[in-house]
Amino acid sequence: MDRIVVGMGEALWDVLPEGKKIGGAPANFAYHVSQFGLDSMAVSAIGEDALGAELLANFDEKGVKYHIDTVPYPTGTVQVEIDQAGIPQYEIKENVAWDNIPYTESLKEIAGRTGAVCFGSLAQRNVVSRNTINDFLDAIPEDNKPLVVFDVNLRQGFYNKEILCNSMKRCNILKINDEELVVVSRMFGYPGIDLQDKCWILLGKYNLKMLILTCGINGSYVFTPGNVSYQPTPRVEVADTVGAGDSFTAAFIASILKGKSVQEAHQKAVATSAFVCTQQGAMPVLPAELTE
Repeated sequence: MDRIVVGMGEALWDVLPEGKKIGGAPANFAYHVSQFGLDSMAVSAIGEDALGAELLANFDEKGVKYHIDTVPYPTGTVQVEIDQAGIPQYEIKENVAWDNIPYTESLKEIAGRTGAVCFGSLAQRNVVSRNTINDFLDAIPEDNKPLVVFDVNLRQGFYNKEILCNSMKRCNILKINDEELVVVSRMFGYPGIDLQDKCWILLGKYNLKMLILTCGINGSYVFTPGNVSYQPTPRVEVADTVGAGDSFTAAFIASILKGKSVQEAHQKAVATSAFVCTQQGAMPVLPAELTE
C-alpha cells in the first residue's frame, strides 16, 4: 500500500504525581500502525516551549513520523491527581496547542496521500482544530477509497451531540466502547435497548462499513452489514491499560489495509491490545509474532 495512515488530534503530556508521560491517541495510533509495516503519521500541534520540544524528541526517539506545527499556545497537558481513595482525577487544560491545529497547504498535500485516517471527539472541542479535521477529511480524494475512523473519546464535558453526529456522518468506521455507547444512545434518544441493537441502529443510520464496540473484560465486537464478529478479552497480567484502545484500532486498521478479513483483523487487534496491557506505557515495541 502506497497511501499513508494518519492519526489526527491531540498531542499532550499527562502530568502525574510521579512525573509526566506522553499522551494523545493520534500518536499512539500512528506508532502502532507503523509497527505493522505501514507508512503512518501523527498530525497535531505544539507550543514554542520546552514541553513541545521534549514531545518531538520523544516522538523522534520512538520513530513516530509526524506533521506537527508550532503555534502560539502552550503545549497540551493533563493534570492527573490521585484522591484519597486512589481514584485519578483529570483536568485537561484548555486553549492549548492541539486545540489550534492549523490547516495548511502541506497538510492538504498529506490528505491527498491518505488511505486511512483516525480522529476523535476530544480534538474537536475547539473550532480551529475541528475545522482543520473537517477540511482534512474533505481533501482526501475519493479515489483513495479511504478508511475514515471516528474513535469516540468522551472526556469531561468536551463533546456535544452536534460534534458526535457530524463525525459519525463523516466516518465509515466507528469505534466506541460500552460506556460511551450508553452516553451516546441516551443523547440520540434510544436508551432502553440492548447494546448490540444500538450498534445495529448506528451502523444502518450512518451507513457505516464497520462498527467496533469494545467492552473491556467482556470482549469486543465488530459489526458489519449482516454480520458480527465477537472476540473474548484475553486474561493477562495488566501493567496498565494506557494506549490499549489505540493499539487495538491500529492493529485492526493495519490488518484490513493488508487485505485481512474482518475476523482476522479483529483477532489481531485483540491480541495486540492484550499485549500492550501487559507493558508500561502506551508505546511498547510489539513482538514479531504480532507484527509479522
